[in-house]
Amino acid sequence: MLNIFKQLLGHKSKKKDVEKILCAAVWYKEISLKKDIPYIHTNPVNCLTGLVFSGYRHGHCIYTKCAITGLSDAESGENEQGFLTSKNRFVTREEALIIALKQKQVIDLNEVRGDRLFSEDLY
Repeated sequence: MLNIFKQLLGHKSKKKDVEKILCAAVWYKEISLKKDIPYIHTNPVNCLTGLVFSGYRHGHCIYTKCAITGLSDAESGENEQGFLTSKNRFVTREEALIIALKQKQVIDLNEVRGDRLFSEDLY
């Protein structure tokens, strides 16, 4: 039945190996977990320390971190703004731009600022 709907709607099966940008994220590299949970279940696969907060915009990630931890950004240690991908990876703004351009996720190429991706470029 599902195949019939896909045919009617013109859906093509997507390759699972395609990596796309999902959302904004901020990796706080020095904030530790309060409970020892294997990172494979909590953080992106390439973030072996700290915590990653994700959200619609980077500001949402920062607000969530402040609300949960009570720490200001100045008190949070080393951090990096980037994005989460469909392969559960944290990528920098620079790598995210390459992925988003390759996958045609950028709304307006004329609005891209330099060599970095901003969530406003996607949605």
